[in-house]
Amino acid sequence: MAGHALGLPDDVQLGLRTRSGTSLPAKRGQGTLAHTVFEQLDYIYEPSPDVATDIVYFEKVLGGRIVFAVEGMGARVAMVQLTEGPPHILLTDHLEGDRPIFIYRVDDLDHALAQLESRGWSPEGRLEIPMGPCCSFTTPGGHRIALYQMARPEVARHFEGRRDF
Repeated sequence: MAGHALGLPDDVQLGLRTRSGTSLPAKRGQGTLAHTVFEQLDYIYEPSPDVATDIVYFEKVLGGRIVFAVEGMGARVAMVQLTEGPPHILLTDHLEGDRPIFIYRVDDLDHALAQLESRGWSPEGRLEIPMGPCCSFTTPGGHRIALYQMARPEVARHFEGRRDF
């Protein structure tokens, strides 16, 4: 691990370019997504101290579309769409901390978790979200990530257009 800026072994090349434009080619099987379990980043689950105020800004100033704004069980959650495709922003007042949770879709949650465990990942707990089974965890660096399996795609359409606040 001698002098690698990212703390990786010196023989790991990432397929990047330096500022001068010199190419750093990736080694086969390293620096690629060949072994990823992630299909797509669908949602950014963002803490908000005032969801109602935040959605006005996202809609009126940023030009976003409020897909839904629901209130229930003491929490407010709003989905904001800034682009045609994902990721979409989920603003919520019940999420603790300052960092968002990046919510990735996987094809098979059990298989994805087994793959991560085989690489040294430790599970933190599973839960159900409206779209299906989910596992949320925090990386050693404090990044919050969740994986979910789309088991109930119709649920998202059920909330579309609902505006509780």
